[in-house]
Amino acid sequence: MRIVRFCVRLLLFFPDRAYAAASNVATALVQIWANKIRSLLTVLGIIIAVTSIITVVTLVEGFGNYVTNFLRGLGTNMMVVYPERVRGPRGEYLRPAEMTIEDVRAVDAYAKAIRRTSPVVYTRATVEYGRQQLPGMDLRCTNEFFQPIRNFYVDAGRFFGAVDVETAAPVCVLGREVLRKLECDESLVGDYVHIDSQRFRVVGLLQAKGSFMGDNQDEMIVIPWTTGLKMYPYARKYLAFYVEAMDESQISEAEGQLARLLRQRHGLKPGQPNDFGVFKQDEILKEFKQIRLIATSVLAGIVSISLLVGGIGIMNVMLVSVTERTREIGLRKSVGARRRDILTQFLTEAAVLSTVGGAIGIALGYGACYLAALHPSMVEVNVPIWSVALALGFSAAVGIFFGIIPAFKAAIIHPIDALRHE
Repeated sequence: MRIVRFCVRLLLFFPDRAYAAASNVATALVQIWANKIRSLLTVLGIIIAVTSIITVVTLVEGFGNYVTNFLRGLGTNMMVVYPERVRGPRGEYLRPAEMTIEDVRAVDAYAKAIRRTSPVVYTRATVEYGRQQLPGMDLRCTNEFFQPIRNFYVDAGRFFGAVDVETAAPVCVLGREVLRKLECDESLVGDYVHIDSQRFRVVGLLQAKGSFMGDNQDEMIVIPWTTGLKMYPYARKYLAFYVEAMDESQISEAEGQLARLLRQRHGLKPGQPNDFGVFKQDEILKEFKQIRLIATSVLAGIVSISLLVGGIGIMNVMLVSVTERTREIGLRKSVGARRRDILTQFLTEAAVLSTVGGAIGIALGYGACYLAALHPSMVEVNVPIWSVALALGFSAAVGIFFGIIPAFKAAIIHPIDALRHE
């Protein structure tokens, strides 16, 4: 809108300059059309550069948005608290770290910035059904709040509830990859499987999450934590737990409250290091955004090098054009054209030539992104408007920059010498 207002004011207050600018642009377009093949070959470098910039930036942004949405889907106001052995000044272990269910309950009761907690035991287990045996499956022993905290919901059957946790019921929820490897379908819900030789009733199936950074989120089995502690009693003193803050903005406050509470419960004195660790989901998101910005900038910068090649091509052709149109320059100067008029004319031609190449590159970039989006495994891609404006602006700037030398050469030609030129 500001550009439109500026153009209107330019037409109202400086009609002569506006007319001269429009005349220069029209002359540039006539020259481009008169030498279509040469103009196309001249801006080929600009076209390739802009097409590459649009395609690379769009694909990087598309994959970046996919990963960002995935991380947000895991919960940006979620933290994982785990026991961490204390090390001495020389790296030696000083004492074992412990975390019990009483610690989890104390955090849940007294940390006001925390909405809910979910104890968890991580282990690997062997799952059996019929003749199928799957060793090394990811087993998580937790409670009913695992669903909302981790955003892992069932799409068949149900998740186990508070009663199942209190009674240490032998029930389980399976991931879709586990179901596939067992060569079963959803009819398995209600049937029984064996987990480390213990009989469990399958009450639900988790929604498919897919893989992330080599970790298959669907290769998971979830059981009540009370049932898990009966199977793995050694984990009673080494529990980890999920924590969900009241809000994403209260992550730091929630971390401070649980740290003070756990230090007090574990008898840690001022200056002593924590015997627990806190992993925050939003830290990954912040780091990834930084990596994403760096990757986009570096890749776009590398691809933009081809803009220099295109600019050199424009400069060479403009120098040839100045030589070919020497008599025209002399005629214009003989009828009153000033040096700056000639300079402006040739700069405008160089800018228009590179801008046309940039526009063709943008169209090809859109086409390449559209074709890439048709692939079934491709993430959603949308061409950012800022990348289009940046590519078009840079292509025009390259034309002006590399058009300065030819334009200056044309401007300083003496009219008498120009008229004598054959």
